[in-house]
Amino acid sequence: MTVPAARAELARAIMLELFPGGFEEVDGDGGLELAAYTNAAGEERIWQAFGGARTTEVDADWEERWRQFHRPQRVGGLWIGPPWEEPPEGVIAVVIEPGRAFGTGGHPTTRLCLGLLEEERRGSVLDVGCGSGVLSVAACKLGFGPVVGIDFDPQAVEATERNARANGVAVDVRLADLNVAALPAADLVLANIAAEAVAELGGRLDAARAITSGYLVSDEPVLADYRTERRVELDGWAADVHVRV
Repeated sequence: MTVPAARAELARAIMLELFPGGFEEVDGDGGLELAAYTNAAGEERIWQAFGGARTTEVDADWEERWRQFHRPQRVGGLWIGPPWEEPPEGVIAVVIEPGRAFGTGGHPTTRLCLGLLEEERRGSVLDVGCGSGVLSVAACKLGFGPVVGIDFDPQAVEATERNARANGVAVDVRLADLNVAALPAADLVLANIAAEAVAELGGRLDAARAITSGYLVSDEPVLADYRTERRVELDGWAADVHVRV
């Protein structure tokens, strides 16, 4: 099933609800392609949610093929990959189990955030919408601390806690409604969320700097009390560095 780029975030959220165990996504010329290995009942759920989909019979080795889809990523000195892959020598390894929370390191917005994070001065970090915890764990591995991750989804909180333990780092993970909860102070805020959600953070952050992403290059969210210092782009997606004014 392929959805237009403008509907990608909504479609991804729906797929997470339908298939919390994981699904595939690939950026293509026609938009974002989403795929799930499922049965007839799952196919019916997709049809009800999206009004249509293309089905293909898969071989008996689909579980191994699903593993092959999740390939390691290199971002600067960071290696981000699943637990069944072996990181090479001389890298900072961030091991993320693909599963119920968004963020395996493969999406362009995650790679953009990781690249910008690596360049920042070390200090405390607040990860808003921590998802799988990939950014929180990477921040710890890069020497940032303390690191706080917050998310409204209990599955994301569980995933971040699990991935932090697997990587041997400490992340203070909290379940909170991002729209109303008081946000703790930090030297640096990370927010790989939708453009609308980024804009709503304005006036609520207590941080000198912020890295935001989760939106297309056509989006330019305004973060109140901050000026945009830098923008980077990858495959049609954007990430911004904001400085408090």
